[in-house]
Amino acid sequence: MNVLPSVSRFPALSRLSLAVALVVGASGAQAQSLVELYDAAKGYDTTLQAARAQYDANLAKAEQARAGLRPQAGLAAGANAVNSRNDVTDTSRATHSQNVTLSASQPLYRPANKISDEQGQLSIEIARAQLEAAEQDLMVRAAQAYFDVLAAQDTLTVVQAQKTAVSEQLASAKRNFEVGTSTVTDSREAQARYDLVIAQEIAASNDLRVKKLALDQLVGRTGASPKPLAAPVVLPDVRPTDVDAWVSEAQKQHPLVRQAQTALDIAELETRKAQAGHKPTLDLVGQYQVARGPSSNFPTVPNVRTNVASIGLQFNLPLYAGSAIENRVKETVALAEKARADRETAQRNIAQAVRSAYYGVISGAGQVKALEAAEASSQSALDANKLGYQVGVRINIDVLNAQSQLFQTKRDLAVARYNVLVGQLRLKQAGGVLKAEDLQPVNALLK
Repeated sequence: MNVLPSVSRFPALSRLSLAVALVVGASGAQAQSLVELYDAAKGYDTTLQAARAQYDANLAKAEQARAGLRPQAGLAAGANAVNSRNDVTDTSRATHSQNVTLSASQPLYRPANKISDEQGQLSIEIARAQLEAAEQDLMVRAAQAYFDVLAAQDTLTVVQAQKTAVSEQLASAKRNFEVGTSTVTDSREAQARYDLVIAQEIAASNDLRVKKLALDQLVGRTGASPKPLAAPVVLPDVRPTDVDAWVSEAQKQHPLVRQAQTALDIAELETRKAQAGHKPTLDLVGQYQVARGPSSNFPTVPNVRTNVASIGLQFNLPLYAGSAIENRVKETVALAEKARADRETAQRNIAQAVRSAYYGVISGAGQVKALEAAEASSQSALDANKLGYQVGVRINIDVLNAQSQLFQTKRDLAVARYNVLVGQLRLKQAGGVLKAEDLQPVNALLK
């Protein structure tokens, strides 16, 4: 009977763990944390840059609207040359005139301009909410890309460990067949499993390469190397534990809800502005003009200079505009109703997203606990099958299946932990409360 070496029950796993530890230790100085890569992404991501540019544009647009309440001034100048001829006296005369006019006005009562200024200030709130949403989206995208790389690395590591273990089992089956303690079936089963693991290793290696490229593209770096989770892994709990509290907070804080509410406020102001089309306007106007030219009262007198200053009030009252104002009011009322419906839609969608994200995190945390128990059970099952194989009560396929189950459980457990961490960030994003500081607890879990 062939007895497996007793130096280690899992020599392949032991050697692989040592190799991984050496690699991590050698590259630890170059590895980056989640916060570091997010900071790099903030300066590189074009979606966030576009949101910042839109915010700056809305600031400038709001100042344009405010200009309707401020004084206006203008300077005008002109020069003319006139050549006149008298056929009776057969004489001609050339005259020249120049003028400079400085004019200014100050709106005193323009209700439409006042409302436009209010709308401009509200547009800043919309841009600020859009910028916050873009920042939150970048945090989640950075975390997802970060843990996608770690998950792909874990998958490749597990597959390589499985390949080593299957290789050892294959060698053991061949030795046992040579000494006559097993059938050729054991060797062929081990060879088939080994060939399958080789294919899985190729796929896992390619997936890791793709995930690393995606992370590099997001953060604007080449060869970004995420730090792995430190062991043992203790996932943070969800706070608060009441999903209704999350929904209530999201209805007030979420950027999309705030955008929809502000859009409704702007639409209602637009109705008031349309109604202001019936109202009068009053401006304070002033003018100062300097002119030089021939006198119309004394043609023989050379050019004279005149200075004229004036100040007064300018009143305007619309009387009839072909029903344009009435129909404009009807249009804005309908658009306000649309904005109200859009706000309700946003609130419903956010409530649904919060509940889905919350229960997703709770389910993921339960899955992690179940997989941790399954990992321990799979380890025990593998130990038992190895021992049974040694004493002849188990066949090679039993050991291979137990190995496959253990490695699959390890991979699923790692992915489940990453999903919970990203899911917690998505929950805060769905609630509209995700901040850059929320990355620090996740960062603290890294090596």
